[in-house]
Amino acid sequence: MGKRERHEQILDLVRHHRIPNQERLRELLVERGYDVTQATLSRDMRELRLLKVPEADGRTSYSLPPGAWEQTPPLERLLRTLFVGAEGTGNLLVVKTLTGGAQPIAVAIDWEEWPEVLGTIAGDDTILLILRQADHLTTVQQRIEELAEFSE
Repeated sequence: MGKRERHEQILDLVRHHRIPNQERLRELLVERGYDVTQATLSRDMRELRLLKVPEADGRTSYSLPPGAWEQTPPLERLLRTLFVGAEGTGNLLVVKTLTGGAQPIAVAIDWEEWPEVLGTIAGDDTILLILRQADHLTTVQQRIEELAEFSE
């Protein structure tokens, strides 16, 4: 369960429940199978730009400001626009992008927190993905190509 899935759960909870405090949000996440620390939850809430807003009855609850979520381009959009190709060997995958595309895609991949990826190093048009194991190469390469809707 990566950051992206956790963020989607948080957004769903905030949209459909009154969330008066972080502890209540954490409890609801645990019910959905996401046992997170207070520090992780605080970071997630900051990244999602959740705000505590007053309600008509004087209480407060967390809310997402209009348009805040849409400001972050998803990995799929970046890949569909900037992806050129990928090739790897062992536990290393090289992703080629259009000029200037490597940095934003690497950041988006890091944000996804894929369990197979140990880390990324990005230049201007090339990203090196270091995978935890060599047998993750095909899985990660196919995932990237599918997100990019890429076919040779």
